[in-house]
Amino acid sequence: MICVTGSFDNLHAREVRFLEEASHLGPIQVWLYSDALVESFTGRPPLFPQAERLYYLRAIRYVDQVILLEQAASPHTPPWPEGERPLAWAITEKEDHPEKRAWSARHGVPLHVLPESQLEGFPPAPEMDTTRRPGRKKVIVTGCYDWLHSGHVRFFEEASAYGELYVAVGNDANVRNLKGEGHPLFPQELRRYMVGSIRYVHQALITSGWGWLDAEPEIERLKPDIYLVNEDGDKPEKRAYCEAHGLEYVVLRRLPAPGLQPRSSTELRGF
Repeated sequence: MICVTGSFDNLHAREVRFLEEASHLGPIQVWLYSDALVESFTGRPPLFPQAERLYYLRAIRYVDQVILLEQAASPHTPPWPEGERPLAWAITEKEDHPEKRAWSARHGVPLHVLPESQLEGFPPAPEMDTTRRPGRKKVIVTGCYDWLHSGHVRFFEEASAYGELYVAVGNDANVRNLKGEGHPLFPQELRRYMVGSIRYVHQALITSGWGWLDAEPEIERLKPDIYLVNEDGDKPEKRAYCEAHGLEYVVLRRLPAPGLQPRSSTELRGF
């Protein structure tokens, strides 16, 4: 296993890029700081509780295992349990520290420092996969996903139970058209990348249309079996479109994962 450590509080695209690049070294095991450790290291509690951070990290496709780390003298000296020494410890250039290097040398665990330049930008979006696999329905969901949070992850998890999940992420111009100036907070390529990093998502796309049916061109190419929305995304235009085109229309209740609190992108704009 390749070990990474951290709080992964308010997970952002650069951290996900780090996890993706680290995963090229081998299977990734994340040692996640508990709430108490985050407060001990930073002097303040995390923005998101450990149960929520665990849930989100376990949904990242580049992560193989997440372990809650409850004891450590410092962020530079992780206490590996007996018999669980990793093959290597991966960190970012900003996290590089003499204590880490000394600890790594003392315990015989190679330290891989990923340069910041390696984490810039996003891999190009793949071509739309229109393949129809035997026995698998195609499911499409649409939305802005401006601040990806545990509520979105839960929605994708539930939606993926209906079939192979495609997520159409709203293009910047249309998000601004629907939500007003100041939206979106994050550009479309970043939002597509974050959505595509979730293991329940088969493919993330950027819409090319307009209005509440901005994904219409993508739907015409993909030919899904189900258009799935949550209660907030239920619109008359979507219902009418599905009825006219023979698409099954499914509305899911907006519920958090068990044990987690509800989240919304609007609320998180204040974080």
